[in-house]
Amino acid sequence: MEPQLGLHELLHVFSFLEARDLLSAAQVDKVWNEVARTKELWRQLCLRRWSFYKDSQITLGIQTWKQYYLCRSELEFRMESGRPEKDFVCKAIAGHKGEIDELAYISTNECRFDGQEKSVVCTVSSDGTVRAWDLHEGTEIWSSPLQPAALVNLVTYPWLQLVVTVDEQGLIKVWEAEKGWESASFCLPTHSSALEACDHPEGPVLLVFHAHSLRCPSEGVPPVSTTLPIWLTSRACWAPNEAARLVVMHRNDNGMQLVVTTYELRAKKSGNGVDILVQQIASFILPDTMMSPHLMKGHSSQVILLVSGSELVLFTIHGLQLAAFQDHQKPITSMWVDQSRVITSSFDLSLRVYMWNKDNKFPVLKSCYHLLGGSHRWASGFTHVESDSMSIVGVEARSGGTSILRSYFFQVQQG
Repeated sequence: MEPQLGLHELLHVFSFLEARDLLSAAQVDKVWNEVARTKELWRQLCLRRWSFYKDSQITLGIQTWKQYYLCRSELEFRMESGRPEKDFVCKAIAGHKGEIDELAYISTNECRFDGQEKSVVCTVSSDGTVRAWDLHEGTEIWSSPLQPAALVNLVTYPWLQLVVTVDEQGLIKVWEAEKGWESASFCLPTHSSALEACDHPEGPVLLVFHAHSLRCPSEGVPPVSTTLPIWLTSRACWAPNEAARLVVMHRNDNGMQLVVTTYELRAKKSGNGVDILVQQIASFILPDTMMSPHLMKGHSSQVILLVSGSELVLFTIHGLQLAAFQDHQKPITSMWVDQSRVITSSFDLSLRVYMWNKDNKFPVLKSCYHLLGGSHRWASGFTHVESDSMSIVGVEARSGGTSILRSYFFQVQQG
């Protein structure tokens, strides 16, 4: 009679298995089934597969680690497949009486399958209101009172449940996301519609022309700044996997060619305060055959995505072209990039979904499917796109100067 492995030996062997093999092993007998259900095995599978999440960022609810793994795997399969009616529910959500100028998710980007999952976005419009929308239900949650000037931009702080808006006169307001109540406001000395939300140990920071803390705005303290040795800058973005890696598109010295240069920034204390040190780490000239890009975003620490007309092109920061896609019939209007996917919106009234494959030295992007908007009779195209872990939402421009939201909510059958 052959010796049988003990529980500890089985657990050690099973720790090297992938999920599919672990599910097969569970079918052998009662003992193997019990060991294959061990919490720590499935926890490690989750953390290996979704390594960009910390343990504390995964919300189990009442689920086991095994249930979470299976549900999230199914969700990712559906978001990669994009089969209408099978994988997602599409809803047109109307309410604004003007054009939607910006949108952002206020719900936290959690994958959860305990019945509490919800995707909520906030929008600002030329009709002078900020509104919140439930993408799953396709309904408006709240709308602000009519503001004295058109709202042109917003940012959100999901973990604090705060929404920040700016109007065309430079008035900034802070709103409580749950009820839509105004909680603070201040006016910029100069007009700006550019906003960016940042986290800081002392509290949330709002970046405009200079930084304002939402909790304790500094008075009379000049911002820490530096200049870069370039001119005629046209685009810039951060490399998301690095603390302070800035990618800038600019003209070369004679102004004839477009150059993409990557810098590392770091702060150094000096006798007079803090100095910002700049080090160039990469630079390359864009091909002459490429139209001037109007969108640029970074992925990981090495990849740059550029949009030129209807074409999406991927480069490394050293200029190696990784891929080029021309899936749209009309110009691309916006681009969403995260760890899992890239989504582009276009005037051809479609969204294109791409998925990352990270098994190679450089991430490989795979073109997957189109999400279609409404009728060309009523709509002129998509102008914005955003996404979270369970939904995709685009702003669909309508004739007559109005906009609607079109949401695509991906559903998981097992739970």
